[in-house]
Amino acid sequence: MVLSHDDSDNLTQNTFISTWKSLGNFRGEARISTWVYRISYNESLNFLNLQKCLGKVAISDAKHNLGKSLQEDEHYRRDGIQIKLQTAIALLPEKQKAVFIMKDYDEKKYVEIALITGTSVGALKASFHHTVQKIESFMKNVNPGF
Repeated sequence: MVLSHDDSDNLTQNTFISTWKSLGNFRGEARISTWVYRISYNESLNFLNLQKCLGKVAISDAKHNLGKSLQEDEHYRRDGIQIKLQTAIALLPEKQKAVFIMKDYDEKKYVEIALITGTSVGALKASFHHTVQKIESFMKNVNPGF
């Protein structure tokens, strides 16, 4: 959900702190892993919204500098296709990005994603389909050199 590994580390820490503080509120209606994932999802969305409110994320700047940032990041492979894919994913709206990551990278089922996001399975399937189309379009139309 975030590009910076420092931000990712901070979000992970915040997720575990929130989980620990809320452990008494766990009702057992879902698996504990789903519950923790929901906390992580909310922490990520809150962080991204805060960054936007603080003016730390300018979409035009992000689009311009994203490819370069990914190329310089030691945690990403440097090949052109991987950078294009990561750029396409990073430019998605937060909720579409989250659904794509949960479905494609984390291999979660739509039912579990629905519990995490509070969205219906049908809406998730439609969102995922549109997201894949956006990524495919980006991959076909973007020049490989950044």
